[in-house]
Amino acid sequence: MSIKILVAPSGFKESIDVDDVVHAISEGVTKAAPDSIIIKAPMVDGGEGFTKRLIEVTGGKLHKIVVTGPVGQPVDSFFGFLGKQQQPTAVLEMAAAAGLSLVPRDMRDPTSTTSYGVGELILAAIDAGAKRILVGCGDSGINDGGAGMAQALGARLLDTSGKDIGSGGAELSRLGRIDTSSIDPRLSDVTIDVAVNWHNVLLGPKGVARVFGPQKGASQEQVTQLESALENYAKLLNANLGIDIGNANGSGASGGLGAGLVAFAGATLHPRFDIVMQYIDFEEMLSQANLVITAEGSLDGQSPHGKIPCEVARRARARGIPTIALAGTIGSGVNQTFDAGIDAFASIIKRPCTLETAMENGQKLLRRAAEDAMRMIFVGMRLNMTANPTQQD
Repeated sequence: MSIKILVAPSGFKESIDVDDVVHAISEGVTKAAPDSIIIKAPMVDGGEGFTKRLIEVTGGKLHKIVVTGPVGQPVDSFFGFLGKQQQPTAVLEMAAAAGLSLVPRDMRDPTSTTSYGVGELILAAIDAGAKRILVGCGDSGINDGGAGMAQALGARLLDTSGKDIGSGGAELSRLGRIDTSSIDPRLSDVTIDVAVNWHNVLLGPKGVARVFGPQKGASQEQVTQLESALENYAKLLNANLGIDIGNANGSGASGGLGAGLVAFAGATLHPRFDIVMQYIDFEEMLSQANLVITAEGSLDGQSPHGKIPCEVARRARARGIPTIALAGTIGSGVNQTFDAGIDAFASIIKRPCTLETAMENGQKLLRRAAEDAMRMIFVGMRLNMTANPTQQD
């Protein structure tokens, strides 16, 4: 019997891009099931790969540019224009200017990293003629609430003595006044839609500093410092701009960049898959499948909150299609993914090894894990036929 398998993973952060993940899984499936029909659907949210994937599916064009990176040094970056659009529509991902992969491992300090380059990308897109801009939020290395981006757009963030504050999330504790009089006026003529994790908020126990700060290198002391600084920032956004966004859905996306985009660029936040699914005909591909295989670098209790494996699995379950998830690491709370649509999961790492070794051999590990998963499926099919022999006719 020929099984139709939809391979719909995300990339593995700082290790394997999404196209290579799809290729590795497909090779593993084919080795175990040569007659299977594979439907390839490399998935993106708002993080790395967002720009290039949307350009690819619309026949658009990539533009290369140098911007200020998260640690203040120039970095090679890019944005693009979508093809087949009624109005000039640019697409960019914040990870290309302020992503965690752009922060050297020995410099990972979210109290000092900046989103300034994101503002430069937005202005570059406007310079190139954009009337609409899609911004992807994800895989960030910052925790500055979009303050750096705001400074690049022309906003002045001032301390109580009227002097400009510096870069980084910690500087927001010194913020005393916000002056938007010098923001680039062209922003008012551009529609900005932002693909965010809808579950991320700026402040509180589930706020961006507490949940994601440690992943970006923050100590517990720095997490507390960042939370306090963002509370001050939110207070002044409300007092000076009339924007109460500290607990709004998506406000905490990408180190609080979601909040900054709303406050300083007039952006509208959207659940990221609402944006992505406008351009990727996922439901059509799903309708052709008997089985879905998805994957991500880590699977844990956060996965049901907007991560690709569970977003894919929810849609598959609605059609009665089983989903297997492969992951580099299996973390705390992973059983919650069963309620989110995943039917089975497995780590691609079969024996103890260093993170560096796992990342170097990621494609090989994925191939083997996909092959193993398919062989287990065939065992189950044989057991079913043995238990129900009349089904063999």
